[in-house]
Amino acid sequence: MTPSTTQQQAEVFRSLHTAGKPLVLVNAWDAVSARVIEEAGAPAIATTSAGIAWSLGHADGQLLPGEEMIAAVARIRRVVRGPLTVDLERGYGRSTAEVRELVARLLELGVVGLNIEDGVDRESGRLVSPKDICERIAALRDLAAAVNVRLFINARTDAYFAPQPEPKGRLDEAVARARMFADAGADGIFVPGMDRLEDISGLARAVDLPLNVYAGYRGVPALDALAAAGVRRVSLGCGPLQSALALLRRIAVEGLQEGRYDTMVRDQASVRDLNALFA
Repeated sequence: MTPSTTQQQAEVFRSLHTAGKPLVLVNAWDAVSARVIEEAGAPAIATTSAGIAWSLGHADGQLLPGEEMIAAVARIRRVVRGPLTVDLERGYGRSTAEVRELVARLLELGVVGLNIEDGVDRESGRLVSPKDICERIAALRDLAAAVNVRLFINARTDAYFAPQPEPKGRLDEAVARARMFADAGADGIFVPGMDRLEDISGLARAVDLPLNVYAGYRGVPALDALAAAGVRRVSLGCGPLQSALALLRRIAVEGLQEGRYDTMVRDQASVRDLNALFA
């Protein structure tokens, strides 16, 4: 992808956060899932870090080697036509310099957006200090400026996933971190785990950046309600792959244990249609 095309797609992707309705991202995990989603009408493609990890034989949680993640993104970027944003977890690097180097390679591929998160410490169960992610956001902002691409940095906090703080303090923690991320140069705020409209609207009012919520599980309000609460972006995350794998398990059980193929053939994409995705 040429630099001018990357710059154009970066502007298109940014504009999708200010359109009349929230940007819905049905996250992809490989080239064919990305093309299926794009053909369904998606204006942009987002990756799911968990989905890419599972598809390559790794557990979620930044256990996938960075080189494998880049290779997976390269395959997706090769076949999709619209803007591409990548879930970067904590950055796939031990230092800010390593994260910057990795993101430079993604920019060369034509990636125009990324998610980067604070995360939860596995031993203490507490949120990781925001210091590192703020440093990385600032460094990536500088990197994007140096290559003249308005990279959309979507900063995620896991305040609603961590056992601490207690539930009553999670909104305050999310707001405080979102403001720090904004000051560091983030373009959007992502807070998975929020499903109460009161909290969602409170965060949308408190932070002057597009708010992204996660809709990969039961209980998340419908899109119209989220839009009314101030949400500008909705991610399905690894939910589509979880659903697809549950379907695969049903197909396997039917074939292996019941001698039937009903589920498999009920709503099957044709070979012709799938080949046409890559014509």
